[in-house]
Amino acid sequence: MANNFSKPARPLEPERRAVVIGASSGIGAALVEALASQGYQVAAVARRAPQLTALCEGINQTAGMPGHAAAYTHDVTEFEKVPELFQQIVRDLGGLELIAYVAGLQHDVAVDEFAFAKDAAMIRTNLLGAIAWLNQAAIRFQRAGSGQIIGISSIAGDRGRVASPVYNTSKAGLNSYLEALRNRLTRHGVTVTTIKPGFVDTVLLEHAPKTFWVISPADAARQILKAAQRKRQVAYVPARWGLVGMIIRHIPSFIFRRLSI
Repeated sequence: MANNFSKPARPLEPERRAVVIGASSGIGAALVEALASQGYQVAAVARRAPQLTALCEGINQTAGMPGHAAAYTHDVTEFEKVPELFQQIVRDLGGLELIAYVAGLQHDVAVDEFAFAKDAAMIRTNLLGAIAWLNQAAIRFQRAGSGQIIGISSIAGDRGRVASPVYNTSKAGLNSYLEALRNRLTRHGVTVTTIKPGFVDTVLLEHAPKTFWVISPADAARQILKAAQRKRQVAYVPARWGLVGMIIRHIPSFIFRRLSI
């Protein structure tokens, strides 16, 4: 854990500062790179220290981006450590304008398997970790009267699917939590964007039996930031998944339960 942030080249210009939780690979790492390329000072948070350190060192060695990223090693299921770490990061950054919760876990679950240990781990990472971190951001942003919150959910949260009941549940719960944050914080000038990706080329695809429209993490990050900058409330990534989501949400339950989706 280190504060390697550089001083602004033009001190009178406003700085932009962000935190990405779940930053060591996939969409999270791509978001750190994309934000740094846009001039943000980024605190990259994840539990895998070697990957996280390599990511930040690579960014800081890139021309035009020295001191734009710093690594903070943290397991999102250690909820009790979040308030102190959040405050430390904000002090190191000198403020905060944007936070993205990307951390996610999807265990391989057989269609006839009911494994509480796997289920609890997914709820702790995908939902409770998000609540622990984004509650802290909500407190700060509400007081400041500004800020952006991005939560990476999934199209999987739109319905209860046969394949992974509790992964779907964790994302559905995240959707409701983010909507409630939005309803609370919009009146205070805070933007909350729920992102529902389709298939992105990350480790989570290991447990997907069928894939299509797969995009790279870099492409996903670009579209996520575009949606956030437009202050979208909910955005499917890529956008064509929105039509798929609308169809899936409106399939009657007695039909949906017979489908292998």
